[in-house]
Amino acid sequence: MVNQKKFSDNEINRIIEMAWEDRTPFEAIQYQFGINQDGVIKIMRENLKTSSFKLWRKRTSGRKTKHKFISNISNARFKSKNQK
Repeated sequence: MVNQKKFSDNEINRIIEMAWEDRTPFEAIQYQFGINQDGVIKIMRENLKTSSFKLWRKRTSGRKTKHKFISNISNARFKSKNQK
């Protein structure tokens, strides 16, 4: 089993916020927090109500914009100041 990095409440809140954003790819979360898609899913499962988690998974599964390598979003798009 891989040891999961301990995140502060503020970091967890930011990860959840970024995960809910449609145009923030999982790779951006990994770059900023060092946690991959499976880790994000685990954090979401642990911190959301079951119904909210299921809604989020339904919303993100198969979404091209959540994966940078299959997304064709240009670099000219606005990025949040909190996103690296």
